[in-house]
Amino acid sequence: MKRILESSRYVVLIAVISMLVAAIATFLWGAFHTVVLVGKLIASPSDAGLIVPIVQLMDLFLLGTVLLVFALGLYELFIQKLALPEWLIIDDLKKLKGKLSDVVILIIGIKFLEKLIESKNAQDTLMNGIAGAVVIGALVLFNFASTKGAE
Repeated sequence: MKRILESSRYVVLIAVISMLVAAIATFLWGAFHTVVLVGKLIASPSDAGLIVPIVQLMDLFLLGTVLLVFALGLYELFIQKLALPEWLIIDDLKKLKGKLSDVVILIIGIKFLEKLIESKNAQDTLMNGIAGAVVIGALVLFNFASTKGAE
């Protein structure tokens, strides 16, 4: 039974491989959109309407980064350590959740920026901003409480 339980950690490879494939697909999709966007910028360099697609492109690459970081983190937690930069080394689940919430905060900020640029209704923009701020506040509080509890 012990051997079965110890080997069950390899089940996480399903998630790692899936997220790695999703990260690669997201980066490739982002690269495709980059080529399309560069073509539009060359065709019409003064088009202010391209600001939102540029911000959406950043959001897409951030999503790919989240998937990659989470795949690497799960691999490090369950399988074995990897040769990664110091800031990316994850040795407990709290660090992995913290990194994920940091990127989620960035994505919320980018989504709000998109709404701010596109919005015609000030009240909707305000409500969107308040909702984003509440979620960001909750994530920051969660991270603070998690790190305080670890000390």
